[in-house]
Amino acid sequence: MDLLNAVIVLLNYTVIPALTYGSQLALGAIFVTLIYGILRFANFATGDMMSFGTMFAVLLTYYFQSLGISFGILPTALLTIPFAVFMMILYMLTIDKFVFSYYRVKKSPPVQLAMVSVGVMFVTQAIIRIIIGPSDRRFLDGEKFILKATEFKEMTGLNEGLTIKSTQAITIVVTIIVVSIMFWFLNKTKTGTSMRAYSDNEDLALLSGIDPKKVVLITWVIAGILATIGGILYGLDKSYRPFVYFNNMLPIFAAAIVGGIGNPYGAFLGGYVIAFAEIFLTYAYKRFFSYLLPESLEPNSMIQLLSTDYKFAISFSILVIVLLFRPSGIFEGKKI
Repeated sequence: MDLLNAVIVLLNYTVIPALTYGSQLALGAIFVTLIYGILRFANFATGDMMSFGTMFAVLLTYYFQSLGISFGILPTALLTIPFAVFMMILYMLTIDKFVFSYYRVKKSPPVQLAMVSVGVMFVTQAIIRIIIGPSDRRFLDGEKFILKATEFKEMTGLNEGLTIKSTQAITIVVTIIVVSIMFWFLNKTKTGTSMRAYSDNEDLALLSGIDPKKVVLITWVIAGILATIGGILYGLDKSYRPFVYFNNMLPIFAAAIVGGIGNPYGAFLGGYVIAFAEIFLTYAYKRFFSYLLPESLEPNSMIQLLSTDYKFAISFSILVIVLLFRPSGIFEGKKI
């Protein structure tokens, strides 16, 4: 029984939260690696673009609720995804037309494009602040829990109860569906093949008759879908804080680089590597070991390797270690 209680503690406070957080990071990391692999620059506006798309989901959720529209036991925000994605894609294409395309035509170096993306990041932050303000927003409705701790305790007779929030299950399921469709598109469709050819060798792809404008357009469309859905899932799970998405830029980039920049499969797995590392290294294991150790050996301290204050330091440390010892990424292999 003690062993089962210990397992439930880990599931509750580390494994399930890490799977949820990792799914959210994975979508952002694939966004980064897709832009880098095809458009060939590091987009530092990633976090704020996720925030931009989520902003529309928040506003539309409030609007739908004012009209009495809901999604039953599921969050109303899920109904807003197509509209929020459309607005996000429209914004991205506008930014590309008036900003990035100018430097792309001039064949500017990737570093210059990356610096331009920093400017886009600040502009996006300003637009968000003007439209929705800096305040936190909660937009989760519907069923909050799939399984409650008290119910689990009654069913099993254990001391520890397993809690599964609806947002955790939705995040994992939606991420698997979205990523599966994206990988299928990139590998099984003619357009996806064109995108991979353009990523491998731009000049040869152009000689083969591939339309670069179409490749760029589809890239931004996919990126808009990933950014919006990733942002909405994060907002539903944690509440929408406009500028916390900027803070997520480090773990997202760390996930992309750990997975091998330009490798969407690696970026997907890299999201979970970063999430599990952050949560397992900052969790206090006192409760866990109290079930496994004899009473005389029960710990008095929290048994926490690192304070939660150092959460982002973990992402940074992993990023530095990977760049030093395996700059091509842990999951080096198939590119876009």
